[in-house]
Amino acid sequence: MTFMPVSFHFKKRYVVYTLLFLYIVMCQSCMTMRFSNKETTKFFGASETKFQDKTMNFDGYKIHYVATGNPQNPTLFFVHGSPGSWNAFKEYLKDTLLLKKYRMIAIDRPGFGYSDFGDAQNLTVQSERISEFIKKIDNKQPLILVGHSVGGPVVAQLAVDNPSWYKRLVILAGSLDPKAENPEKWRTVIKAKPLRYLIPGALRPSNDELWWLKQDLVELEPKLKKITCDVTVIHGTKDALVPYSNVAFMKKMFVNAKSMDAISIENANHFIPWSHYEIVRNALLNIK
Repeated sequence: MTFMPVSFHFKKRYVVYTLLFLYIVMCQSCMTMRFSNKETTKFFGASETKFQDKTMNFDGYKIHYVATGNPQNPTLFFVHGSPGSWNAFKEYLKDTLLLKKYRMIAIDRPGFGYSDFGDAQNLTVQSERISEFIKKIDNKQPLILVGHSVGGPVVAQLAVDNPSWYKRLVILAGSLDPKAENPEKWRTVIKAKPLRYLIPGALRPSNDELWWLKQDLVELEPKLKKITCDVTVIHGTKDALVPYSNVAFMKKMFVNAKSMDAISIENANHFIPWSHYEIVRNALLNIK
C-alpha cells in the first residue's frame, strides 16, 4: 500500500484555492467590452475624426460618453444593448455623411463601460439617470434616440418619462413585448452569491438587467401610449434573440406616436446595426 504524503494533499488543495482566487480576480477585469481612452484615440485618429471622450459626474453616479460632430447640429443619441458600451456605435460616430448632419453622442449605460461598471439598474433608474445627463447636454436642437436590443426599451422609457423632449425614436431589434420575453431560470441561480462572482466582466450586470427585464416591460407596457414623437422600428425577420413579433407589438402599442415606420430586414438576425449598417445609416440620414 502506498501512502500519499500529507504535504502533497495540502499543496494540491492550496493550488486549487489559488487558481480559483485568480479566476475570480480575472473575472473582474476581463470581458469589460469597453475601450480605453488610448483605444478610443487610436480608433478616431485613423479617420481624423474629432471627438470628446468624457465622464459626467452626478450625485451618486456617473455617465461616460463619447461625442462627435458639430455641437450645434441635431443630436443622434445612441443607447447600446446588453452587454455593451458606447463603442457598439463607433462606426456611426465617424461616418462622414452622418457627421455632416448630426452631433452624435453614444453613452455607456448605467452599469456598463465606465458608467459605474458592474452596478446594473432597472429601466426606471436608467431613464432617470440618462434623463439627467440629457438635460446637461441639451443644445436646443432636435434630439433623436437610437436604441439597440435592450437599448430599445431604454429609449422607450426615456420617451415615456419625457415625451416632449424627443423628435424621433429609432428602435433597432428592440425587446419591448413582455410576452415575448422569457427570462431563463438559470439567471436567478447565477445571480446569487458566490456564483455571481464567477461571471466575467460585463456579463454580470447584463445577467442582472436581463433577469429584471420582463417585469420592467410589464410595467412599461401601459405607459407606451405616452410616446408622442415619430418612431422608426428596424428589425430582422430571423432574430433569434428578440423575436420579430416585437414589431407587431410596437405597432399596436404606439397609438399616440406622431408617425410609425417599420423596416423589416428579411432573414436578418439580431445584429443589424453592424450586419446591415447601410440600411440603418440611411434610415438615420433620411430623418427630416
